Amino acid sequence: MLREKIVFGPIFSRRLGASLGINLLPEKGKICNFDCIYCECGWNRDGREDRRMPTAEELRAALSAKLQECRAAGTPIDSITFSGDGEPTLNPDFPAVIDITLALRDAWYPAAKVSVLSNATRLRRPGVFEALRKVDNPILKLDAPTDAAAAMINQPAGEYHVADIVEDLARFEGAFVLQTMFLKAPDFRTETWVGPWMDIVRRLRPREVMVYTLDRETPQQGLEKYTPEEMRALVQPLIDEGFTIQIKG
Repeated sequence: MLREKIVFGPIFSRRLGASLGINLLPEKGKICNFDCIYCECGWNRDGREDRRMPTAEELRAALSAKLQECRAAGTPIDSITFSGDGEPTLNPDFPAVIDITLALRDAWYPAAKVSVLSNATRLRRPGVFEALRKVDNPILKLDAPTDAAAAMINQPAGEYHVADIVEDLARFEGAFVLQTMFLKAPDFRTETWVGPWMDIVRRLRPREVMVYTLDRETPQQGLEKYTPEEMRALVQPLIDEGFTIQIKG
């Protein structure tokens, strides 16, 4: 499900409402430092036709035109959302793009939120953490509480250590949204490590936790989704402790 434009939509998001998408990655390819077994964009190896990323000025032109078009048509926008075909913070212009987006949002849709879906692996890169602190919804992924489990689900490129990600997320002092995929596979089930994952949530105390499951086709076969009721039962201890949990089936 590769996007072909820098700005696309708005589309309905089960988590964010009317969402205007931004793809900071190639229009006809996929670039990501994860290769998640559930990714709706498919495997990284299948998205290599195009490696060129849009510049900050190209984003400015495309987003400005789209926001004006939507405003003229009376189209609602709840969120301007960075998702796209891979990891948005891989674009070298990411910090500048966030500043441009916030300014255009303020000019045309001041009530809309700016959201970034990220795997949180580049928070130590210059400007990335600071840029994510500026947006309304930094939605940061942590799918598993151990390196071995993350290797099965996310298949990260290079070194990836959950302890490092948790340390980086702690710098937000709770001012972020934690996003976690719950799924079942022949060789694992999220429920087997939900306890240690909840301990991480307790340490980080994010302002909100998004727990979700499969919604579209996945590149790896044999994956199964959880029902909303099953996910609620798994995270009920956090709900009882007062955490804000958004559950999407």
